[in-house]
Amino acid sequence: MSPTDVNLFTELIPQDAPSSKAALILPDGGSIGYDELDALSGRYANALEAAGLRPGDRVLTIVEKSVNAVAQYLATLRAGGVYIPLNTAYTQPELEYFITDAAPTVIVIDSARAQEVAELSEHHAIRVLTLDGDGSGSLELDALAADPSHAPVVRGLDDIAAVLYTSGTTGRSKGAMLSHGNLLANARALQQTWDYTEDDVLVHALPLFHTHGLFVGINVSLLSQASVILLPRFDADAVAESLPRASVLMGVPTYYTRLLRRDDLDTLSESVRLFISGSAPMLSATHREWRERTGHEIVERYGMTETTMLTSNPLDGARRPGTVGPPLPGVRVRIAAPDENGIGMIEVSGPNVFSGYWGMPEKTAEAFAADGFFITGDLGRIDEDGYVQIVGREKDLVIRGGYNVYPKEIETVIDALEGVAESAVFGIPDADLGERVIAAVVLEQASSLEHEQIAAHVAERLAPYKRPSDYVFMPALPRNIMGKVQKSVLRDVGVA
Repeated sequence: MSPTDVNLFTELIPQDAPSSKAALILPDGGSIGYDELDALSGRYANALEAAGLRPGDRVLTIVEKSVNAVAQYLATLRAGGVYIPLNTAYTQPELEYFITDAAPTVIVIDSARAQEVAELSEHHAIRVLTLDGDGSGSLELDALAADPSHAPVVRGLDDIAAVLYTSGTTGRSKGAMLSHGNLLANARALQQTWDYTEDDVLVHALPLFHTHGLFVGINVSLLSQASVILLPRFDADAVAESLPRASVLMGVPTYYTRLLRRDDLDTLSESVRLFISGSAPMLSATHREWRERTGHEIVERYGMTETTMLTSNPLDGARRPGTVGPPLPGVRVRIAAPDENGIGMIEVSGPNVFSGYWGMPEKTAEAFAADGFFITGDLGRIDEDGYVQIVGREKDLVIRGGYNVYPKEIETVIDALEGVAESAVFGIPDADLGERVIAAVVLEQASSLEHEQIAAHVAERLAPYKRPSDYVFMPALPRNIMGKVQKSVLRDVGVA
């Protein structure tokens, strides 16, 4: 076998994994051992192949978080397929775009929503399998009759393991292609940086369709043969109940602000060695209060869908609020064209950086500098000790509760409503969610549209996390001399 031959699955569930060790721990105290997860993923891999999956084919997945969902992810890797997870909150029109763009061979979806994709799937000859949060569904039925053994399909380091969609300011979602080599390199770098071992137990309250929950939480834990307390979603009470059994918590800043509301936080955190935050900036005040209440300093890190993780504050050494730490092993970070304050575009390279956008060679070319560094779109500086500080975003991305919200997509939906002349969507700081989404709306002269009508129109077309928290009606949008809407003015005047 060539040294470039690999399958991420064999690294996450190796043949010498401790069979009796709990891989996934359920909220009710039950658990799934590494041997059981191996067998379940083997059955699922055989069932996916029976449904027509071949190496390199895409599997589009829209399911609730569960043990079975983790097994299906592993099974897709095992069979040599390309795993494409989607947010379960997406509406039918949103799903139609992803299905058309990704051209999957198989769709795995909650049975309650199977009818939504049935007609389009028939048109494109896609096999639809169902998988519900309780483990039931047609995929499970097919798997029950399948063999638990399955030889992992050999893939190359550069073969695509997953595609994660991330929107651009044009409103059209782009599929970031991540290889087996990308994901394995990043998991190993995080394992080293965070001293992750088989003794660790992670409280996992993140979604599985996001790089944070899947490629950080699951991949790093399984690579280390650690255990994962798999919570269906973030609930402060459920997380608090799990913390005394855990050594690691990963989350977005919202998790920490909500846990700080608890009076018993200091005693709950005694067994935890590592608190990690990412996916959105954390306020320095949150860092400070967490340290005062628990005696722990939160480790903030930085990553993107296209690159997985890039930097992390260290375990040993200063964890500096307002920074995301130095680069991970093997990652290079530079500031392009820095100004007098050292601020410029953050550009990165390394074995973790994606190969490009699915079916978008022009967008791929635009995303890389001439020497191969990926242009992140984030503005930042690097201090004398190598710590990276992100100071802003070149584009108008809003990060709400750890989720990326792209204003252009929302503006397109609002502007399509009869009676709307134009709109501008932007974010303002929020102590709980990091940022709130606000829409400034200019109505046509004769329009009598009200807040509720616009909100209802948006709710039919966009997932909840994308929907504006507030709508502000204005006679005109502020523009510069070139006619571009000045969203900085909207934020500064505090229209919300």
